[in-house]
Amino acid sequence: MTQNENRTGRNSGPESKWTIRTADEADLDAVSDLEAECFPAAEAATRESFAQRIRYYGDCFLLLFEDGKLISFVDGMITDEKDLRDEMYEKADMHDPNGKWQMIFGVNTRPSHQRCGYAGILIRKMIEKAKEEGRLGVVLTCKDKLVHYYASFGFQNEGVSEESTHGGVVWNQMRITF
Repeated sequence: MTQNENRTGRNSGPESKWTIRTADEADLDAVSDLEAECFPAAEAATRESFAQRIRYYGDCFLLLFEDGKLISFVDGMITDEKDLRDEMYEKADMHDPNGKWQMIFGVNTRPSHQRCGYAGILIRKMIEKAKEEGRLGVVLTCKDKLVHYYASFGFQNEGVSEESTHGGVVWNQMRITF
C-alpha cells in the first residue's frame, strides 16, 4: 500500500474521491472527534491516548478521507503478544514494530457513512498490510453483534476475551492467522 491512495469512491456519487493514508499528528483532532462520535464515552479512546498512539505507531492507522473529510479509520499496534489486552489501549509504548501480531483497537466510520463499505475497505487493507509485513495475523475484540461481520473477513471467534473488559463490556476475541 502506498502512503496515499486516491480512488473514485465506489459507494459515493461520481464526483466523490477518497484517499487512504496513515496518520500523523495533524490528524489528531479528526481522529479523536470521530472516535467520540462512534463509541460511548466509557469505550472511546481519549485525545491524549490518540496523541500517544499516533506518536508511536501512526503508520498502523489507516484513515479514509472522502473529499478531504475523515470518514473512517482503523487503528491498532503491533506486538509479539498473542492476545489483545486492555493495557495495550493506553500504553502506546508497548508497540513493537517487529512484532508478530497486528492488533486492531478500533474500527470507526462516521454514522452518516455507515453501511457503505468504508470500514470493510480499511479492514481488508489492514489484513493485506499485515500479510505484506510478514505478521502471523491480525487480532481484534468485538461485541457479540459484530462477530458475524468480522467473520466475513476470515476472522475466527476465539470466544469471550479474558484479557479485555474495556469499558465494562463483554468482548469476543477474534483472530485471522496467515
